[in-house]
Amino acid sequence: MSGSSTTAPTKTPATSTSGSRLRLPGLQGQLATTLLPFIGLLVLCLVLFILTPNFLTYGNLLNVGVQASTIAVMAFGMTFVIVAGGIDLSVGSVAALSGMLSAWMFATADLPGWLALVGGLLTGLVAGAVSGFAVAYGKLPAFIATLAMLSVARGLTLVISDGRPIRTSPAVSWLGSDVLGVPVPIIVLAVAGIVTAVILNRTVIGRSMYAVGGNEEAARLSGIPVKRVLVTVFALSGLFAALAGMLIAGRLDSAQPQAASGYELDAIAAVVIGGASLSGGVGRASGTLVGALILAVIRNGLNVLGVSSFWQQVVIGLVIALAVLVDVLRRRGTRT
Repeated sequence: MSGSSTTAPTKTPATSTSGSRLRLPGLQGQLATTLLPFIGLLVLCLVLFILTPNFLTYGNLLNVGVQASTIAVMAFGMTFVIVAGGIDLSVGSVAALSGMLSAWMFATADLPGWLALVGGLLTGLVAGAVSGFAVAYGKLPAFIATLAMLSVARGLTLVISDGRPIRTSPAVSWLGSDVLGVPVPIIVLAVAGIVTAVILNRTVIGRSMYAVGGNEEAARLSGIPVKRVLVTVFALSGLFAALAGMLIAGRLDSAQPQAASGYELDAIAAVVIGGASLSGGVGRASGTLVGALILAVIRNGLNVLGVSSFWQQVVIGLVIALAVLVDVLRRRGTRT
């Protein structure tokens, strides 16, 4: 990558090393992108502890971690896309397709369990790359390209399964087990978070994502291969969605044709609640983790309080709307 091109415009953000510094310089930006979501999570936990003292028990916290793992892993992949200024509406369907194809490879094609697991992950990677090619080289809006992939992936899932669950391989089922008392989904969540943080903060491709999301034209003039970056971010999103699909299949011990329906909204919400900007150029792995935990804590707390699932959807919708509103106000603030 020739990021040292001399034709770079003076206002390009490509040479910055941190997404938050691209758009939100100073203490105010740091508070908005890092501290506020974390403080919100602490306040939420405190309120639920006061209302239900059993909330902060070890067993319930593990339950929250397991509930958050699927959305968080999916949201880590979504973070790459949103940081690069895009959106991926297909992650829920890609997760279902990956889990279903992995189960089909094991149960019908008689592939070894570990090979079926790898095949499922590659399915997500390819699906994401296809969306990326449609956006980067086909010039389709990310909204349209991933909406089409949502329909294609869900349709293929139903065709392969004929609308029925398929048992998973032992390798996938292991993802729903425990290791030394710690649920494997929480371990996968931690590893996925570290990998995401390293890619975003310590690699050239990560810095390129921030540059493309901050100003695509300036990034192109700086010598950054914008199209290759876009394909990469969508491929990573598909790969992380596939991993989330494996976690779901492992917990259920089967691949369900309607698995992960609507999860794309939660994944986007987790990234935005965590301080990322839907306009691109801003976002952190730690913020996404906090956003996913906030959603999981709200759902868990409402369950403990006996609130119906219908009202839970209303509350989650209001939280998402509030997060997007904060993002909009924050962007207005940076323009003034």
